Amino acid sequence: MTKTTCDLVVVGSGAAGLATAITAKKRGLDVVVVEKEAVFGGTTALSGGVLWIPLSHYGRKQNQADSVEKVKQYLQEEAGKNYDDAAVSCFIENGAKMVDFFEKETETKFVPTMYPDYNPHKPGGQDIGRSILAAPYDIRGLGKDMNRLKPPLETITFIGMMFNSSNADLKHFFQATKSFKSFCYVAKRLATHVKELTLYRRGINVTSGNALAARLAASALKLGIPIMTSTPVRGLLTENGKVTGVHAVGSDGEVQIVAKHGVVLAAGGFPHDPKRLAQVYPHVKNGGTHLSPTPESNTGDGVNMAEKAGAALGMGYADASAWMPVSKVPLSGGRTGVFPHLLDRYKPGIIGVLSNGKRFTNESNSYHDVGAALMRVCEGKRETAMWLICDKDALAKYGLGYVKPAPMPTGGLIKKGYLIKGKALRDLAKQCGITADTLEKTVAEYNKGAVVGQDMQYGRGTTAFNRYLADPENKPNPCVAPVQNGPFYAVKVLMGDLGTFDGIETAVTGEVLRKDGSQIEGLYAVGNDRKSMMGGAYPGAGITHGPNMTFGYVTGNTIADKVNGKGAW
Repeated sequence: MTKTTCDLVVVGSGAAGLATAITAKKRGLDVVVVEKEAVFGGTTALSGGVLWIPLSHYGRKQNQADSVEKVKQYLQEEAGKNYDDAAVSCFIENGAKMVDFFEKETETKFVPTMYPDYNPHKPGGQDIGRSILAAPYDIRGLGKDMNRLKPPLETITFIGMMFNSSNADLKHFFQATKSFKSFCYVAKRLATHVKELTLYRRGINVTSGNALAARLAASALKLGIPIMTSTPVRGLLTENGKVTGVHAVGSDGEVQIVAKHGVVLAAGGFPHDPKRLAQVYPHVKNGGTHLSPTPESNTGDGVNMAEKAGAALGMGYADASAWMPVSKVPLSGGRTGVFPHLLDRYKPGIIGVLSNGKRFTNESNSYHDVGAALMRVCEGKRETAMWLICDKDALAKYGLGYVKPAPMPTGGLIKKGYLIKGKALRDLAKQCGITADTLEKTVAEYNKGAVVGQDMQYGRGTTAFNRYLADPENKPNPCVAPVQNGPFYAVKVLMGDLGTFDGIETAVTGEVLRKDGSQIEGLYAVGNDRKSMMGGAYPGAGITHGPNMTFGYVTGNTIADKVNGKGAW
């Protein structure tokens, strides 16, 4: 067995873990990052790369009227009884500092977005100024470690090409057959990507979460922080109740990494831990299907190690995860993938119905809110599922799930059963197992308002966020159009998640706590291993990465303060 020593071990190489490692290293600590997978980046590399950071210098420029009081008011409204003022205050105080620190001291760069909060109509909610996005990155900056970067989620790329999370980028792809400017934009992007595939066998100009993961990893590696991939941690080392390191297995066998000043758990929560999911996900408890686009390696290692060490776990949120409606995609070679329905639900002419043929919510609300509504309406049932339905016009304009807009072919996915096609609504209902009479009635009632741009049942298009990802060319309501011109199409949508909210109980500064509130010396948790400060709510784009990087920054500084004495953050 190999034995090595450092100041701090970080378990996990996503944004939270790398933010902690970089901060601690900048404060003079010798840090080692260990990663279970052969590639680094974790869930971050598969994500949209957006951070919710109220009152950053970007946000203050976009929305000078925003304030600490408004942020707190909004989070109180969203979190309700789970609102944690100490955590929220720490987040607000340090979020903007974190952004400034990483932009000044590392390769990490951000750009502003136009994202509204997900419920901007609620008290304290804002139409702009709180979400920022990782700037695109040329991964050749990783040098010899370029191929150790986790690739983006296959189902949301086009021949491996990533789409930026900004609405402006996506608009060009939807308008490519209608606008010469958009056609040229898309043609240039495709030509560049094909060249990259020829030279490097992958896209090198990455965006979204892949860019965030790459920038953080490049920063860590340039600082001399080793990222030990293919090194799963098997357990914590302890001495007299203090956590002193980790026992791991690397490519050369077992290794003990003794950490003088502690271990930080940043292993991505437990979205692929069947036992834990059955405890906190109602639909899994009932025997239903759950699909997560997060890395399959996120099996709750950090949570399980903390619990074994005596940590208290916070498993009481009504919504234990960031819910995401997903569909199961047949891929080449007999493989299957998970497609997160991030965009199609907002588009006019696409509605969601249950197997009884009824709509149940505003489909243009956030993925988490739609997921939560689906969970509630299917409570007690074995299957938590809906069908997204559209007509030929909407399919051609926007696609549906994994199905791309015209002129991309649809026959292959119809043949594989992913996309269901029916000449009439009744035919479609029969194939999907939907109550036909009710579906026809639902569509007829929806169409009465839709022909004049109104959703009389659920009010689609009445908030800035509803409209943000819709189609501004569709008048008068960018979210609403009738479903009327056959043939008709459907995709089955199941419940998934973007990561867990339940997790390890910690102090605000990251120290892992026992049930009696005492700290486990030498043990910290950040990211999705740590219980979310959002109280089971999802207030805006980037409420995972924003707090995760901020509290990684806070925890890294807290550990350095204990070692070196308090210094300037």
